[in-house]
Amino acid sequence: MAIARYTLAVDRRGRRSQSQDGSEQTADFIPCVAFDRAGEFAERYFRQGMRVLISGRIQTGSYTNKDGQRVYTTEVIVDDQEFADSKGASDGGYNNGGGYQPAPQRPAPTSAIGDGFMNIPDGVEDEGLPFN
Repeated sequence: MAIARYTLAVDRRGRRSQSQDGSEQTADFIPCVAFDRAGEFAERYFRQGMRVLISGRIQTGSYTNKDGQRVYTTEVIVDDQEFADSKGASDGGYNNGGGYQPAPQRPAPTSAIGDGFMNIPDGVEDEGLPFN
């Protein structure tokens, strides 16, 4: 079974808080664990600095370290994860070959026509629609 452990940095909004050493803390660092295919996906595609979306459940636990102290843990067990940005946005628009490649743009829908249905713009593939 594949297991991926990673830490998700989440920027804090609004008021900044002081950390124990007196410096300002602007992000929370959340430990995440993904199993099976989700673990393989995270290991293969996630890189530091990427924006990702995850959902899951909080799991707490504890253990005794080698110094005999009780250590408490909290982590997110990942159910779903995905990229938050398009590939072009996440890597600054540069493809692996070194050339600039803008993120693909989806055609904007046109306004509704008289019968209450929306016109589907040209270039939208059938498999992207919810009905066949």
